[in-house]
Amino acid sequence: MTSQTHGISKTKYDKASLISEIKRLKRQHDALIVAHNYQIPEIQDLADYVGDSLGLSRQSALSDKKIIVFCGVHFMAETAAIFSPEKMILIPDLQAGCSLAASIDVSELKKWKKKYPDAVVVSYVNTSVEVKAESDYCCTSTNAVDIVNAIPKEKRILFIPDMFLGQYVAKITGRDIIIYPGECHVHARVRFSDMQKKIQHYPNSDFLIHPECGCVTNCMHHLASGDLDANSTYILSTGGMVKHAKKSNKKQFVVATEVGMLYPLRKENPEKEFIPLRSDMICEYMKMINLPKLRDSLKYLQYQVKVEKKVATKAYVPIRRMYEISKIKK
Repeated sequence: MTSQTHGISKTKYDKASLISEIKRLKRQHDALIVAHNYQIPEIQDLADYVGDSLGLSRQSALSDKKIIVFCGVHFMAETAAIFSPEKMILIPDLQAGCSLAASIDVSELKKWKKKYPDAVVVSYVNTSVEVKAESDYCCTSTNAVDIVNAIPKEKRILFIPDMFLGQYVAKITGRDIIIYPGECHVHARVRFSDMQKKIQHYPNSDFLIHPECGCVTNCMHHLASGDLDANSTYILSTGGMVKHAKKSNKKQFVVATEVGMLYPLRKENPEKEFIPLRSDMICEYMKMINLPKLRDSLKYLQYQVKVEKKVATKAYVPIRRMYEISKIKK
């Protein structure tokens, strides 16, 4: 990864002036701005596309723009660079990382591969490019079950790095899965007791739960036993939450994921109510990009995220396999 060293300007602007300047700079550079669902509202409103990490990388690749400003965290910008090696991929803050992606590095993965030499490595997209390059398949929270089911049944699977998503997949598929003990520090704090409290307060709501949440396996157990209503409890990716809320006849939803997700849900469904399962589900890394940093990224074309060609080529293989399986499934 390379970067310029321009700092954030200390000059103070009002929000309207900043937004106007960002729009001018975007036109000047003919740039595309993409933003993850967890970004602050001001950033989402300025983005050409808002969505999940892989979806944004695909949109970036499909665009004819040569400069992409990726408002998300670092592994997401890396993925965009894998998809679009000929484009300039910028991230407005180099410190915008991810606790889940950081829970495993390539040296740790190589140790696990040595420990389980016959296992097939399935890595969640929330991983560094180096980890992807050492994986056999990638997956998203939406297609993880399909990816695992597509692997020959006699094969053991090493699932990295999210242990809650891994437990969810193991429960659904019944496969022999070795689960790496990584976690997102925001999703990990969710407990089934949080669900019980909200169910008492909002008995007529749909409950939308991200599979990274620490309550997922408990929720599945209680769904199977009938303690949770299967007609109002849904384990979904962020993209799945948007789709469900749009088509559902319900007017009230409890959302178990990072609180930034509430903004796009409310924006798409102004007549519906969205309640956070926990109001403290805030990712500090996702909130690091703000208007001044976005402005300076466009002004100075900083900070550029590059992936070495050899690593990018290797990392694209498990991503391509994932898409091939997804197409077969469809």
